[in-house]
Amino acid sequence: MEKSTWSLERSAAASESKRFIAQKCAQVRAETRAPGHPQSPVSSAFFSGAERGDWPGVFEAIAAMHQAMREGSSRDAPWAVYPVEWAVVNEVGATLEEFAMGEEKYAIAFARDIINSIPPGSIYFGGTDSGRFLVTALSGSHVKGEPFFTVTQNALADHRSYLRYLRGMYGGRIYVPTEEDVTRARADYEQDVRRRQAEGRLLPGEMLEEVGGKLELRGQMSVWAINGLLTRLMFEKNPEREFYLEESFPLSWMYPHLSPHGLILKINRQPLPELPSELVQRDREYWTSYIGPMIGRWLTFDTPLQELLAFLDRVYLNGNLRGFAGDPQYLQNEIPQRSFSKLRSSIGGLYAWHAQNSQSPGEKERMLKEAGFAFRQAFVLCPTSPEAVLRYINLLVGQKRLDDAILLAEAGVRLEEKSKPAHEIFSHIQEDGSHKPMVPSGANPPRVLTQLGSLLEQLKRMKARQ
Repeated sequence: MEKSTWSLERSAAASESKRFIAQKCAQVRAETRAPGHPQSPVSSAFFSGAERGDWPGVFEAIAAMHQAMREGSSRDAPWAVYPVEWAVVNEVGATLEEFAMGEEKYAIAFARDIINSIPPGSIYFGGTDSGRFLVTALSGSHVKGEPFFTVTQNALADHRSYLRYLRGMYGGRIYVPTEEDVTRARADYEQDVRRRQAEGRLLPGEMLEEVGGKLELRGQMSVWAINGLLTRLMFEKNPEREFYLEESFPLSWMYPHLSPHGLILKINRQPLPELPSELVQRDREYWTSYIGPMIGRWLTFDTPLQELLAFLDRVYLNGNLRGFAGDPQYLQNEIPQRSFSKLRSSIGGLYAWHAQNSQSPGEKERMLKEAGFAFRQAFVLCPTSPEAVLRYINLLVGQKRLDDAILLAEAGVRLEEKSKPAHEIFSHIQEDGSHKPMVPSGANPPRVLTQLGSLLEQLKRMKARQ
């Protein structure tokens, strides 16, 4: 990633960001610490720097924290990291990195357009880093729940840290799961997994391993399943609130309740057997208009796949912008590409779910077309997004369009080969206020290319057997 000249002082969101940081520092200062357990030196440096407006010092502290996490900290250290302290470091640090590493105008648009679409007093689940941290920072007050309560569905199972942090902010105003709720959710899920294991119906990624003579849950799927149970509990225990979702990992219970809502999704109180045609048309028109300034206005509902792939090869692969009517800045940074592609892919996933579960041939066909268009938009917004390409390939395979699936996988391999390795990058603000990425040693290249290559070979074998 090339050096950026981003600076908080010159940021278009400087006043909002500084207000957010000041509120978060005050939240930490108000926390009662146990005697003899002061803040760690690096944590103290972070908050002192944030309060003084020493942004280079803040980024130095963030880099030092990442380094300490990689190397491991001494067990003999007298300090303790409390839930509020770590949550605030995470929120402030991630927000600054989102701005510094991405394209600021898109980061601001992403957050503000989501914020403006959500009614005051609602509860918002922010799943991705952009959807969580940017919205948290640019809201009126995350601490006060203004204009709405921002929660991440990714960490609800973390009752020792994240839920304690949430209850400290929002307890008494909205229902936040308790430690007992988490214990009950784990037990319910474990009982369900054991029953389905006996029936041979475990889902991909679900694992039960014997540890010390006992079978214990293992794998990220288990964490997500428990998070899903806790999001549903929050939904049920806050019946007077409206709920909105920026998806990270699909949660199956939500799909019957979801509908497109601008960039994100609304979780409706009553299930929707079908999505109204006017709602779907409004969603299609909204996204077509929204992404036009980014990639140009050439992509329509009827654009064939071959034309889409030719555009990707010409613009993304070969860098030929002749006739390109979009924003070259958008093409130069994968962070906004991935952020907006993820949003569109999530809505496409909703359409694909309705297509799969509809009993009406006409409705199934309608939802397949809408899902295909949403996935094409998501793929063009970020051709190196694993989610965009894999979801679209799955849709094509389900329609027995193997030739198109192979073309798509081949394009994904070509684009992934050219893209830079998606290393874990830590940002650093230099003394002159400019930004440069810090790539830790030992960072591994992404496994996406290997996965796509394997999938491509599998698709070719399926084609040969036809």
